[in-house]
Amino acid sequence: MLVTVLGFYGGYPHDGIGTSGYLLQADGKKLLIDCGSGVLNALSKYMKPTDLDAVVLSHYHHDHTADVGVLQYEWLAAKKENLLPIYGHTQDFVNYAQLTVENATKGIAYNDYEPTEIGDLKFEFLRTVHPVPAYAMRITDKEGKVLVYTADTTYFDGLVDFAKDADLLIADTNFPENVTGRKAHLNTKEAGTLAKDAKVKRLMISHLPQTVDLETMLSQSQKYAGDVPVVHAFEGLEVDL
Repeated sequence: MLVTVLGFYGGYPHDGIGTSGYLLQADGKKLLIDCGSGVLNALSKYMKPTDLDAVVLSHYHHDHTADVGVLQYEWLAAKKENLLPIYGHTQDFVNYAQLTVENATKGIAYNDYEPTEIGDLKFEFLRTVHPVPAYAMRITDKEGKVLVYTADTTYFDGLVDFAKDADLLIADTNFPENVTGRKAHLNTKEAGTLAKDAKVKRLMISHLPQTVDLETMLSQSQKYAGDVPVVHAFEGLEVDL
């Protein structure tokens, strides 16, 4: 599996860099994991968006879905024979229904009680703790390599088992360590500790803040991750699993 970061900020784009979006290439498939603001432009540097095989959305907050509509317009304009599958949950049926556009895209539901197969990739989902329904993803390829994406969440114990032994953990890390208490995202201490406790091979911190130096976010996360190597997301970062 090859993961390419297309956008990594939480909430809104900043300095020409978009919000959450990752290109996943594996077993001949090209998948887009989340589709935030600015992601479609970044994707076009690597491939035609109309050559995607599928899109998988963690939840329907705008910083994860803002470019879905324009992606659907591009597929409409291309007049492709096949529809683009867009996978999403049905806990918000109004937003789920908008994933289907006639002659362009088709919404496909996933759930957290059975895996979803996309080509040779197995997707498993875990409901996270967030103000709206959101789902972490555990993606396993045919060689047994594992990518775990927390999506948006505050810390809860179930994340450790879900991320166990992953080759790469992409963790929502929207706050420095001094931000504690009730919150909707992980801080650097929680992201680093999660990586250590789950014994992952690598940690990428993402969904990063615009107002905190990223090297500070990285050093704090590394402090708590121990021997697990940590990198902060940046546009164009590629990780080969």
